Amino acid sequence: MGKAKKKNRKRIIIIILVVFLIIAAIAGVFAKKFYDYAFAPNVKLEEKTAYLYIPTNSNYEDVLQILQDTEYLEDMESFKLVAEKKNYPSKVFAGRYEIRNGMSNNDLVNLLRSGKQTPVKVSFISVRSLDILAGKVAANIEADSTEIAQLLKSPETAQKYGFDERTFMAMFIPNSYEFYWNTSAEQFVERMAKEFKAFWTEERLQKAENIGMTQSQVSTLASIVEAETQQNDEKARVAGVYINRLNLGMLLQADPTVVYAVGDFTLKRVLNKHLEIESPYNTYKYSGLPPGPINIPSISSIDAVLNYEKHNYKFFCAKDDFSGYHVFAVTNAQHEANARKYHKALRNAGIR
Repeated sequence: MGKAKKKNRKRIIIIILVVFLIIAAIAGVFAKKFYDYAFAPNVKLEEKTAYLYIPTNSNYEDVLQILQDTEYLEDMESFKLVAEKKNYPSKVFAGRYEIRNGMSNNDLVNLLRSGKQTPVKVSFISVRSLDILAGKVAANIEADSTEIAQLLKSPETAQKYGFDERTFMAMFIPNSYEFYWNTSAEQFVERMAKEFKAFWTEERLQKAENIGMTQSQVSTLASIVEAETQQNDEKARVAGVYINRLNLGMLLQADPTVVYAVGDFTLKRVLNKHLEIESPYNTYKYSGLPPGPINIPSISSIDAVLNYEKHNYKFFCAKDDFSGYHVFAVTNAQHEANARKYHKALRNAGIR
């Protein structure tokens, strides 16, 4: 009997060991499977990187649909398994995320649930209108151009930041800015208001006061300078001409303001009939500065006004070498002579 018991006990131990080994083997297989699900490469891109855009108010199901549509994942089911294990369905954040070829599900889920998105660059320089600005901004952030334009052209928005409809363009300082892709139209305007305050340092404010202008008036004159010349090294001289005319009580007679009044930015030549248009922006009819900027002037044009060149010139005309530069004159007779040279050059070139 003793020997039989020992055999039975030995047999039971062997069976238990075999069962344990089988369970361990099965567990190992599943562990290896889950490890592969979590850490093996699952993001397959044609390039090294791509961007995943998750709109505002998206939920987990929306993210799965986006991943399905983009076809960035080799195995969607393994992603779901890892995402649910790491509680991603309750931690979905909108934004623009840079993903890399060969990323694992674990890396992707960690990125998406962290909310650490990659910023976008929003740049605008020499913009003619708020509608055009809205289009440039909307090309880089989630808010669409119609929504942004409506906000920018709202009288209430302008008043909120201390402007009116005609001066509001002065608040937008052209530059290159970083935003998160899911920036709203309201957040964009709020950021621009902060950038405006940062731009107008004590030094710039003092210079504006020295020439007797408000910030909006400086931007208005700068917008005319911006439209008159693209040559940064002569902007201060052009600004000086207009300040001389203002100080002497002369009409500015700036063609770009007439183009703005007509409302046709494709206008190549200002004719006498255009000079008769009834508009406060027609500086051939109304003295002083127009009621607001005619474009969003560059920083170089704003600083050209603040640091205008002091001289006696009251006129300027395009150079006859078509270089984009201008010749300047003190008297109207000198100006007329310069204008005749330019018109002759145009005729010789077959332009007019």
